[in-house]
Amino acid sequence: MDRKAWTCLWGAAVAVYVLLGVMNLFFGELNQDEGWYLYAARMVTEGRYPYIDFAYPQGPVLPFVYVLAQPLVDMFGVAGGRLFSALLGFVGVGMVSLLAARLVSPERSRIAAFMAFCLAGINVYQSYYLTSVKTYSLCGLLIIAGLLVLTFANGNKAWLAACLSGFLFATAAGTRISAIVVIPVVFLVLFIAVVQVRKWQDTIDSSGAGAIIGNAVVSKINPFIWLWFAAGAMLAALVIFLPFVIKSPAALWFSLVEYHAGRSAGSMVSLFAYKAGFVSRLVQAYFVPAALFLAGIVYLVLNRGKQSAKSLFSVVGEAPLLRAIIIGMWLSIVVVSLVHMSAPFPYEDYQVMIFPLFAVALAVMLAGIAVSEPGQVSGFPVAKGEAWFSLVVILLCVASSFSSPINQAWFAGQRDRIWWPLRDEAPLRKLQRVAGVVKSMTKPGDVLLTQDVYLAVETGLRLPKGLEMGQFSYFPFWSRGKAAACHVLNREMMLELLSASEAPVAAFSGYGLTIGSPAVVRLPKAETDILWDAVNARYMALEDVPNFGQADTTLRILIRKK
Repeated sequence: MDRKAWTCLWGAAVAVYVLLGVMNLFFGELNQDEGWYLYAARMVTEGRYPYIDFAYPQGPVLPFVYVLAQPLVDMFGVAGGRLFSALLGFVGVGMVSLLAARLVSPERSRIAAFMAFCLAGINVYQSYYLTSVKTYSLCGLLIIAGLLVLTFANGNKAWLAACLSGFLFATAAGTRISAIVVIPVVFLVLFIAVVQVRKWQDTIDSSGAGAIIGNAVVSKINPFIWLWFAAGAMLAALVIFLPFVIKSPAALWFSLVEYHAGRSAGSMVSLFAYKAGFVSRLVQAYFVPAALFLAGIVYLVLNRGKQSAKSLFSVVGEAPLLRAIIIGMWLSIVVVSLVHMSAPFPYEDYQVMIFPLFAVALAVMLAGIAVSEPGQVSGFPVAKGEAWFSLVVILLCVASSFSSPINQAWFAGQRDRIWWPLRDEAPLRKLQRVAGVVKSMTKPGDVLLTQDVYLAVETGLRLPKGLEMGQFSYFPFWSRGKAAACHVLNREMMLELLSASEAPVAAFSGYGLTIGSPAVVRLPKAETDILWDAVNARYMALEDVPNFGQADTTLRILIRKK
């Protein structure tokens, strides 16, 4: 395929990627988590810290990185945070493409890079979660960056690349804690690769210069690469977590372990139903990659042989480091997926952070199948074969993205019997309008009594202490001492807050005063009534806003009684 054809394909792919990102930024549904993360970043800009000053349910890296987004949030609210996430996502998808190109032999690099970009970027589900303010954009970028850097771990600077790679992986774990399981997987794979490297010694140039694989000169594996990797990961872990271990160990343990382990799925039947639902929704979200993966496996099974087996890696035996990285990718995908599936409520969006690895690994596998020999693509001349495979992948990705239920949710509300009513406003626009109403009744620096944290972000107002985790801030059965140490509220503390709040305005959506943590259960009506009695004793209703925020619940706005 000539340069002009590649330019057209890449132009189309990037254009679709940007279009999906823009639509999700302005029309994507709101997610309660967006408020937590942006509010946490704002707290850090003000000199307060997670675990020490407020509750935060993940590793501490994201709030410190999103400090860079605060000027955008000050100007555009949640939209500014989404723009920052989208930029991180774009950089991450670009790295996906680069990594795929480096992991394959030269004749496969173009098609591997393009397929990786399409698989990782032209997916409306992935695009939504790389645009909304969650841990996924940053965590996925750090994981891919860690592997990309690791491909440079050869020659005299191998120790530096390996150390930096470990540092990046540990930083990813400091962003989203489930990413921590990738570190031992990569460590073990590197250690085994070093042990096995002598099997390839005879195939490496006797001068030590190495062989040209994956567009890079790959020499013998540094015998201490695994040790340098571990050193980098350990250094990052100490920098990220040690200050909080010293200052606030109980709150750190709660945020990273207790908060997640305390959830309950209920009966065994419910547990299995949630697991099955996780798998079903995951396949729906990533149908094209899943189908291509199964097709690739079937091809390899039906075409057994040495060449077919090599297709899984798309590299030759003279590149032990690259082979180890590819094996590490596949194992990491499996291990992280099992960890996510083991959660009481396994949501399919957990996989967004690890999907870029799957996109790379799948692109490498498909490139190996497509380009079976130098100069041939599955029996066709390279130019025709690359064009055919590239067009198939991009058309499948585009068709899947524009047939997703997510697209309908941009413009249509929840179904009313046989009708699909159009939204009167985009969710983000409605948040902005409601924020304008609240700001008209408050002044800068005021407190907003709410569990819808993105409303506090959009208005620039403060939350009462203890409500930084929104609807998951209420731990009714905890002791006062434990709740205070973890910066959340028990029943007594919540009633005190509601009864004596000085906030001029209160706002509660359908999520407010309805969830009890850590099990994350629906509060009994009697308890919800008690909490609302405390609110109504101090506040009077001003306005109900239907179809507001996540899940289109009704937001009740109240003002404090004189």
